[in-house]
Amino acid sequence: MVAEPAGGSGGALDAAIRNQHVGNVFFLGGWTGRAQVSATAKRLAAAAGPSTGEVGLLVAADQEGGAVQQLKGEGFTRIPSARVQANGSPAAVTQTFRTVGAELKATGVNVDLAPVADAVPASLGKANKPIGYWGREYASTPAQAAPFVAAATRGLRSAGVAATVKHFPGLGRITGNTDLTTEGITDSVTTGSAADLAAFKAGIDAGAQLVMVSSARYPKIDPDNQAVFSPKVIQGALRQGLGYDGVVTTDDVAAVALQGTPAGQRATRFVASGGDLLVVGQVGLARPMASALVAKAAADPAFAAKVTASATRIVTLKTTLGLTPCKR
Repeated sequence: MVAEPAGGSGGALDAAIRNQHVGNVFFLGGWTGRAQVSATAKRLAAAAGPSTGEVGLLVAADQEGGAVQQLKGEGFTRIPSARVQANGSPAAVTQTFRTVGAELKATGVNVDLAPVADAVPASLGKANKPIGYWGREYASTPAQAAPFVAAATRGLRSAGVAATVKHFPGLGRITGNTDLTTEGITDSVTTGSAADLAAFKAGIDAGAQLVMVSSARYPKIDPDNQAVFSPKVIQGALRQGLGYDGVVTTDDVAAVALQGTPAGQRATRFVASGGDLLVVGQVGLARPMASALVAKAAADPAFAAKVTASATRIVTLKTTLGLTPCKR
């Protein structure tokens, strides 16, 4: 899933769709107005066709609310931050995201990279740079956040848009932002217990079709690997622990926190760990990542089976969204 930056010419992403068979895209940066978004979504869909086996694109946007709302202006409701949303009822949050989902679907967007299931302890608050600083959390504990995460998920699903709960197993207990730094990205508290994962479980139970895994470290779950490269996080805590069998995505693999790992290995290590969909903020990374996946699958039958399983989960999701010839 490769980014289309606001204000870009679009040629590089169109070429990646045609030449690297990129099958999914997301809107990055500040996009203004329904007409601009709709025209871009139609152009990207037209670039697919034979290169994606006539299977449609997942087209995503970050429509959380507050500081994180990529699509604004005419045709898009201004969404309050999660912290503000939580001043109301879960029923009100469901209605908010039913409206958000309808607006997205009307412009050709079928995936919302929301809601945030990260809980930020009150003792940390704004010192938590990725979430708390921006008011992106619903609550200070997973149990308190859970009903709002479920409510947002239900609202999106009722509008026919896939919800993405993020950032598993939680970014609320770190200080550094993984997009920007390698410092302060170790959560030494989260254990993967039912209590720690309650908000994610609520979103999954409400019908979330994607779960985004963070790039932080959780030594009480896996002392050796960042979450995005961890079978213990993805296969263990998420798939086995929560019984989740849907699509697992990365956070942006162009993040500073991952730049110590070569681009191709970011792709192969994620899929080897049980993940499915790479979210890539830089179109130039699509080629080395696609090449690495193809090469490793050709050389390693066990890895090839994992690629097939990941592709199957993604195409199954696309079928539920009406993006394949076989409607479900």
